[in-house]
Amino acid sequence: MLKILFSPAEGKKSDGDENSKELLGSNSAREKILSAYNTIVNNGSEDEIKQLFGFKKFNDCKSYINDIFDSPLMCAIERYQGVAYEYLEFNSLHVSAKKYIKLNTIIFSNLYGPILGGDTIANYKVKQGNDIGEFIPDKFYKDRFSYQLDLYLGNNDILDLRAGYYNKFYKVTSPYTTLKFLKDGKVVSHWAKAYRGLVLKAIAENNIKSIKEFMTLEIDNLQVKEIKVIKNKTEISYNII
Repeated sequence: MLKILFSPAEGKKSDGDENSKELLGSNSAREKILSAYNTIVNNGSEDEIKQLFGFKKFNDCKSYINDIFDSPLMCAIERYQGVAYEYLEFNSLHVSAKKYIKLNTIIFSNLYGPILGGDTIANYKVKQGNDIGEFIPDKFYKDRFSYQLDLYLGNNDILDLRAGYYNKFYKVTSPYTTLKFLKDGKVVSHWAKAYRGLVLKAIAENNIKSIKEFMTLEIDNLQVKEIKVIKNKTEISYNII
């Protein structure tokens, strides 16, 4: 099967009506970092909370101040709002495509670490790159979850659509494929997020099960320019047309 590694987004929807479940890699492995987050959010000073969330005004923090162990839950793939998620258009997808994404997409959260698209999470806020108390999220999850992810991914094909920052959470050791998007010969950044969303959408809609199948997939406005193999990484460069 094809497994897709994906980034989270700073923006998130509030509320939720999903049931609690065991997250990818177990809930107990996350307990200490989640508890540290909860302590800061509910008992920390205004400055500590603003620092964690990355806000200048405390009023902007208020919608995120909650007990994450007793908050409404929503599937991760629906919780996040950002450019990639806007172009994914999850709510417009067929039921089968939604199920595909929930089962086969791994999102690397700044709080929860690696989670499946269908894993249920609370509304939270951690500015990318910030520590959570004494915990450094990327180091915490890389140390505790890398072996589990190696086992979980096993012999599956892997398409890594993460932004570069999230490589810190997990280094793929198996053969994998990544994508680069070019416009007028230059690598794009903002629009890369949009095309990652469009690629995930096309994969789900077509029930792509392997990299071999992915290579035959035609994606609107993208044309393969070059394919490079560097050690265990296959990099496909696309021209945006």
